[in-house]
Amino acid sequence: MPLLEVVQTRQISASIRLTDSTATQVDQYAAFIRACADDVVEQALAYVFSKDRDFQDFLKTPEARKVASTLRIRKVPASEASVPAAQKPLPAPVAAPVSQAKSA
Repeated sequence: MPLLEVVQTRQISASIRLTDSTATQVDQYAAFIRACADDVVEQALAYVFSKDRDFQDFLKTPEARKVASTLRIRKVPASEASVPAAQKPLPAPVAAPVSQAKSA
């Protein structure tokens, strides 16, 4: 069994709008677990998506593959995309199983 597993991921940048109270809680949780706000949002969404059984059922349908994208994704220049980001272990409070599905 290997001591280290390297997983290549494709990252995208997306802007989201949050209410003031939610943004404050994201910042507070990031400080609490000593992580960045991006990691909090990423792991929170991954956790919710993995726990929602109705959503998991929906993903198995043909309709799930035909969903129109409503996120405006900023493409990263190829030179930046080729440099892999260093991955650190996730803190226990936000660790969740993450599927290989595309994230937004």
